[in-house]
This record gives sequence, C-alpha cells and structure tokens, in this order.
Amino acid sequence: MNCCAPGAEMALEVAGAASAVPSSDEIKLASRTLDGGCRQTDLSVPSVHCAGCIQAIEAALAKLENIDSARVNLSTKRVSVRWRGEQVPPFFAALSRLGYQAHLFEPEIQEKDRTLSELIRAVAVAGFAAGNIMLLSVSVWSGAEGATRDLFHWLSALIAVPALAFAGGIYFRSAANALRHGRMNMDVPIAVGVSLAYAMSLYETITHGEHAYFDASVSLLFFLLIGRTLDHVMRERARTAVNGLSRLAARGSMVQRDDGMREYVPVAELMPGMRLLIAAGERIPVDGDIVSGNSDLDCSIVSGESAPKAVGAGAHVQAGTLNLTGPLTMQATAAAKDSFLAEMVRLMEAAEGGRSRYRRIADRVSALYAPVVHLAAFVTFLGWMVASGDWHRALTIAIAVLIITCPCALGLAVPIVQVVAARRLFEAGVMVKDGSAMERLATIDTTVFDKTGTLTLGRPKLMNAYSIDPTMLAIAADMAAHSHHPFSRAIASYAGHSGQPGVESVAEHPGFGVEAIAEGNTWRLGRRGWAGWKARTGGEGKPGGYGGTVLSRNGNIVACFTFEDALRHDARATIQRLKDAGVSVDMLSGDTSRACDEVAKSLGIESFVPALLPSGKVEWIEALTRAGHKVLMVGDGLNDTPALRAAQVSMAPATAADIGRQAADFVFLRESLLAVPLALDVSRKAGRLIRQNIAIAIVYNTFAVPIAVLGHVTPLIAAIAMSASSLVVIANAMRLHATSKTAPEAVPARRRTDVINAVRP
Repeated sequence: MNCCAPGAEMALEVAGAASAVPSSDEIKLASRTLDGGCRQTDLSVPSVHCAGCIQAIEAALAKLENIDSARVNLSTKRVSVRWRGEQVPPFFAALSRLGYQAHLFEPEIQEKDRTLSELIRAVAVAGFAAGNIMLLSVSVWSGAEGATRDLFHWLSALIAVPALAFAGGIYFRSAANALRHGRMNMDVPIAVGVSLAYAMSLYETITHGEHAYFDASVSLLFFLLIGRTLDHVMRERARTAVNGLSRLAARGSMVQRDDGMREYVPVAELMPGMRLLIAAGERIPVDGDIVSGNSDLDCSIVSGESAPKAVGAGAHVQAGTLNLTGPLTMQATAAAKDSFLAEMVRLMEAAEGGRSRYRRIADRVSALYAPVVHLAAFVTFLGWMVASGDWHRALTIAIAVLIITCPCALGLAVPIVQVVAARRLFEAGVMVKDGSAMERLATIDTTVFDKTGTLTLGRPKLMNAYSIDPTMLAIAADMAAHSHHPFSRAIASYAGHSGQPGVESVAEHPGFGVEAIAEGNTWRLGRRGWAGWKARTGGEGKPGGYGGTVLSRNGNIVACFTFEDALRHDARATIQRLKDAGVSVDMLSGDTSRACDEVAKSLGIESFVPALLPSGKVEWIEALTRAGHKVLMVGDGLNDTPALRAAQVSMAPATAADIGRQAADFVFLRESLLAVPLALDVSRKAGRLIRQNIAIAIVYNTFAVPIAVLGHVTPLIAAIAMSASSLVVIANAMRLHATSKTAPEAVPARRRTDVINAVRP
C-alpha cells in the first residue's frame, strides 16, 4: 500500500520550490561528487508520508539506468539519489509519474507544514456538521413524514455539502491522486463510501424516499479525521536533528591573506591552506591545525566529555568544536564539506534513513485493506443485482458494506493508544516525540548508554574540598569567580565568595588558568605546569577523575583540586531494572578506559567501550543490529547524535544538547534515569493494547461484514456500528491508565556474549 499525506498537494510557501524541473546543469551543480566518480543529488519530496511511500519511491528510482542507489529520509522528506555518468537520470519524471512533486533539496529552506492546521479545521467542520445533522435526524427517527421529513432531509443535505467538500477533500484529493497514478490506498474506499452514501441520500431526498444517510456519511468523516489527526500529531513529533546540527557550523571565518590583509570568507569558500583567525566564543569552521595561540576548546561534539581540552600551536582541531577562552590562528586542512561536522551530518542522515524503514503495525495490517474492502462491496453489489435485479437495493447494501468496513477502528487503534501512553509518560516526566518510537521501544533487547551526561551528571564536581585548607579554598573561589572555565565554576559553586577582601589585578590566560595579585603575592589557579612553575612533584588528582588543577602562590603549589563527574543517584537501580526486564546493557564513551572502568564497576555494567568517536558509536550499534539485536541508545552529547539516530529507538535527558534532544525519540525531563525502564514498561503495555485494538477491529469486521452483505444492515445502522467499534477501541486504550506498575515486566534475557565479542573494537 502507498498512502499519501493529507494535504500533500497544497502549495508550499517555499522559495525556489517551483514545480518546474531544474535543468541538467542545475542538477549537476547541486550534486555532490563522491568517491569513485559517483554523484549524489538530494531532492525534497514534501508528500512522503509513510513506509509505502518509501518503498514506492526507492523501487521506481532503482529501475532507472545509471542509478546506484536511492534512499528516502522520512523525517526530512529528503530523497538522496546516487548516480553515475554525464547524463542525468530522469528521477524528477519518475517521481512525477508516481504523483510526487519534488525539487532540489536546500538545507536553509524551512518548509511550512500546513497539514495539521488543515486537519484540525476539518475535524471542527465535520464535527459541527455531524452534530447538527444528527439533531435534524432525531425528528425523522421520531416519525416525521411527508413535507416535514423532506425538509429535514434537504437541510441535512445542505449542511453536508460544505462538510464533505472541505473535510472530505483531504480523502478525495488523496484518493484521486492515487487512482490517477495507478495506485491504491485506504483513502479510496473511504472516498467511494462517503460519496455513494451522500449520492444515495440525495437521490432518496429528491424522490421523497423514507431513508437518507447524510448523518452516516458526515459522522464517518468525523471519526476518521480524529484518528488521522492523532496519528499525524504523533508522527510529526519526530523531527530530524540534521538541520540543527548543520546550524552548529560557523557561517564563515576571518581569513588572513599572505599580504596581511583580513577578509571575512563564507564557510563554503574556505579551502585547505587558508589561515583563519578564530576569536574566543567562535566555533571552528573547518578541520585544521593551530598555528599560534593558546585556548581551551569545548570538544563535546567529538568526545562527549565536558572537560575542556587545552590546545596550542601544532594541535589539530575539528569543525564544530567551540573555542572557549583565547584567540587562535589556524591553518585549514579540509574544506567544509570534507570536515568533521559534515561527516557527522552524513552519519546522521544515513542512520535516520535506515531507521525510517521501520513499518508501523498499522501500516502492515492495512496493506491489504483497500483491495479487500473494494472486492467485498463489488461482489455484494453484483450478487444482489443477480439475485433481485433491483439496482437501488443492491447499491444500498453495497454502500452499507463500505461504511461498516470503514477503517475507523483500525485508524484509531494505534494513535489513540499512543496518545494515552504519551500522556501517561508526560505525567511521569517523559516526553514522547514519535508515536512509532513506542512500538520500536517495546521490542528492544539491548540498551546502550553514553557515560558523560547520561549515567553521570555531565558537569565537574569538586571532590576533595575537605582536604584543602579553607583559606586556600576561599582564595581559589574568589579567583575562580572571574573565569567561565568548568573547573573554575565547580570551585566557585562549591566554596562561594569568601566575604574577605578580594584578590586584585585578576587576569585569565587562555588555555592555562587565572592569575591574580594580592598583598604582593602572585596567585595562579589552573594547569599544574603553568601555575606551579617552581614545583617539582605533585599528584595529578584521583585516577579516573579530572586532575591537574592547582592553586599556587609565587610558583609554589599550595592546593590541588580533584574533580569528578558524579553519577546519577538512581543509575544503578535503572541498570538493574533493565536487566530484570531481560535487556542487556552496554556503555559507550569517548572518555579513557580507566574512567569508564570505574563507572562500569559502580553500576554493574559488564560491557563497555572507551575512547570512541561518533562514528565508532554508530559502528557499534550497527554491528549489534546486524547481529539481530534491537538497540535503545540513551545519550546526551552532540557526539551521540548520529548514534541516537542509528539505534532502533533513542532517549536523551532534558539537559542534553539541543541537537541531542531533537535527534532522540524520547526526552526525560527529570534527573532520574528511572525514566528509561518506565518508558520501556509503558511501551510494552501500549504494544499489547495496540494489538488488542487491531484484533477488535478485525473481529468486528469478521462479524459485521457478513451481516451487511446479507442485507440486514442499512447504511445508517452501519454507521452506528462503525462508531460503536471506534468507541470500544477508545475504551480499551484508556485501560492503560488503570495500571500502576512502574518497573518493566521481567522477560528472559538473551545471550549476547558471542555478539559482544564479535563487535568489540
């Protein structure tokens, strides 16, 4: 089945999104050349809506000559086509034949999604019309006859016209587009059933008939639109983080020319060999080497660690890292499209494209719905024509079959459960961004945790204050108050201000620390080699923690500071609950082996991998996936974003970087990690309720269809039965609120020893 998004054919308010097909030269100019002479062209296809759309587009493009591959990204509605040769393949024509309008993808364009507002207006119009027609129908049901009955029928017909034209237009456009391009979707039987019900009712009204079914056709639309709106809301919460990650890239940089002149150059025009001037507070625009200057870099996008990295001449820096404290001069070694940040974006797009192939339960169940319903109604019509020769009776019974089999219950089966589950999770401090994510979460057997910021709090904490002289601690706190370095903040937040006369002549030396003069003494707070220039020995702090920060007076070290990243208070309980639920737990980190080993032992995690780059985390998750495991990734850092997308499903804390929150399917708003097993438990229960609802819909059709086929049901009774099945589905979904257990249910754990050994770097 291939269904199109409601409202997909509305005009997009996007600059450059004209329907005209770009020329071959424009396509080549917008394409990216890959290794081996292959080219990649990215297209924006706004009407991509579901797994059926993905399959249809990829299959059609794969049949074209010189096409290596075609991948559809459902979140960004982006199609990436890889092709060879000088002749541009006709992929625009192929998409047009399928009924999809496309244009060249432009990352800076924000396409306005007007589907939700259209659906809400449609629900309001259909609900208003259905309520008024029902009121008019009460008089007819009560026995009104003759001119009075005809008047109420005509009033109902007039009310139904704008409702069908506006609210029903969503289904009519989708059905017409599918039929025009030789496809079938669930909107076709809906459009046919609603149209025939109205047409037959209008015929009855004109001929002064006793029965009319305007209320059935409009009520049908009302229930269907409720289900579609709920489904759309849950789907549209899944937002890509690719654009957000791209926004981390610098727009450009100040370039120093050979003649000493300085010029601002856009990032796309930065080339290897250029000398760039990076001020404090700016992001590194491209990969390169430091020529001069000292500073601290926020490298969390690379390693995920909150501790800044001191850099100086000769150090290699990567695009996207943030220069914290001092000006730097660097020489570019790669263009923007070949730098680290661009590779991060490509990793995310590839991972997200793979995950978008997940087919939701409702998509799988409804694949055969449309042809079966059409066949049943058509056979019913033919059978009654042969048996009675009365076309009016045959058509009425066929309409009743179409209405009674209308997918209201099936359409509500999934979204209503997801909305109830999402509300319950939100009350517990967990925000669900994608309805299908709950289906995916219910199937996981492995959880992969990032260390820093996820299992730990992600910020340095002063650990040895009790062993430091209070006077020295107070002086250090006064100096630290003049710096924004994370270690300085940790000292200042712990000790506060001394309340004594402050230090004077404070100056921060980027990449080294803070220097101050007080009562003729020179005080330094920062790196050991810089602050303790007269010291020969000294501890570097606790192994596995952040060490090497000292306070010195006139070059002699008077205090050493040890920092650690504190564990979340319920991290161990979370790990144990996941294990009790049959879920294996791994830990991945960009930190050192010693730091990871300490955390793993504290939490009871047997499997961990240290010193991983973002690509390494993705490779680990992909290896587990190839081995048949369903992986939940829980991470918070910028460097975790590709891994969050690569996993079957993902979670991030509210303290995560913006990009990490956007990439994750779930965001837990409170500090407690117990949100992870809670979300797993709710998702498993929601999965059972969804399957129950689908079973209810199937059982309902199993009994209702034969009764309708035998002619024992009028279109009005069919509409009432259809509504009753929807109410049963809603009532079943509400049972999710009745459960109070918060820990996941125990299931047998899978053996993973061989898999871990196989994928361990």
